[in-house]
Amino acid sequence: MTEKLLPEPYITDDTVVFGLLALSLGFVFYTSSIKTGFWKKFYSIVPAVLMCYLLPSLLASFGIIAEEWHAIDELGKATEHSSKLYYMASRYLLPAALVLMTLSIDLKAISNLGSKALAMFFTGTAGIIIGGPLAILIVSIFSPETVGGNDFDAIWRGLSTIAGSWIGGGANQAAMLEIFQYNGDEYGKMVLVDIVVANVWMAIILFGAGKTKRIDAWLKADTSAIEKLKIKVTAFTERITRVPTVKDYMIMLGLAFTSVGVAHFFGSRISIFLKQNIDAVADKSNFLSFLGSGFFWMVVLATTLGVLFSFTKAKNYEGAGASKLGGMFIYILVATIGIKMDLTRALENPGLILIGFIWISIHAGLLIFVAKLIKAPYFFLAVGSQANVGGAASAPVVAAEFHPSLTSVGVLLAVFGYVVGTGGALFCAYLMEVASNL
Repeated sequence: MTEKLLPEPYITDDTVVFGLLALSLGFVFYTSSIKTGFWKKFYSIVPAVLMCYLLPSLLASFGIIAEEWHAIDELGKATEHSSKLYYMASRYLLPAALVLMTLSIDLKAISNLGSKALAMFFTGTAGIIIGGPLAILIVSIFSPETVGGNDFDAIWRGLSTIAGSWIGGGANQAAMLEIFQYNGDEYGKMVLVDIVVANVWMAIILFGAGKTKRIDAWLKADTSAIEKLKIKVTAFTERITRVPTVKDYMIMLGLAFTSVGVAHFFGSRISIFLKQNIDAVADKSNFLSFLGSGFFWMVVLATTLGVLFSFTKAKNYEGAGASKLGGMFIYILVATIGIKMDLTRALENPGLILIGFIWISIHAGLLIFVAKLIKAPYFFLAVGSQANVGGAASAPVVAAEFHPSLTSVGVLLAVFGYVVGTGGALFCAYLMEVASNL
């Protein structure tokens, strides 16, 4: 099957693209700080963090920038090119942000949040597992040709990669592609569904974050533990806050990027060692295969180092703005994710997009039902969902929208997502195979 050539964008130089992303982020934060007139009304409807995704996606949609494209070489042959900005942000800035955001974590206070946070996380996982096969069954009623088949072009094989992404992350997604050997020429369509649907759902979650009190009142949720955590962390931050110096920034960068180096160094070696010595990890069809991912170990080690720093005097660097610096790195990552979302391609495969939206709707419906049943705060619903669907890149951003002190909750729940991602996605894939052949 011939792959559709992606047009070359107007700007291909990553340095210039990064400048445009920085301009977009600066524009969003400047305008969102204006407390009068049009911008105040605008940001009361559209969350600022959503605009951090949307502006880069608009630049991609209008062909100004792109994550991937084809160019014609001197011989008239199409050659593939890709931006390295997302790789840089996800491999360098993300682990640094995880360290800085967990550096002042209060594990005892987080444990006082109770079991509802984990309950909502696993509800989100269950929603993805059952949502896939149910979406296939629903679409098969009026469009059986969209979901049928059992060869390497079978839709369920491709959807298994989305399950891996939505329960865990990129490593789990890659494991599903390897396990089920989905047609590589068609895989790009699944990536599109993943990005479009996941980002639309995140936009809905962020919109709800601005109406938290109203939603919590409807859920009849007890938010006292969350409020206590906010007060405790805020009081600690106020007590240690100081005007940061160049020395403070250099020490924070030293802690963060030394940790990034350590996480990469040992993460790659741990993954290689496990794949070489444990058959279950080397076997891509085994639910333990995620342990062979260097990215997984990088995230775990960076988070662990941040937590270890929280038991030392290093936690006082929160007073110099450690989490704010980490937040800046996360927003750069957010902007690079936005490049992936070319809005003009959203309707290229309406059948697949429909499956994706039905799928995420089942996930959302189950979360709302359980939250109402156990009276869980909307914060747990939102972060529990994003710890699955968005992983370490999105869960901290969503958590921070509720309050900066809650960022570390998103980080820790996202780690759970990587752990259960491959096993959950495998179970979901087998259910989708059955559903597609009924």
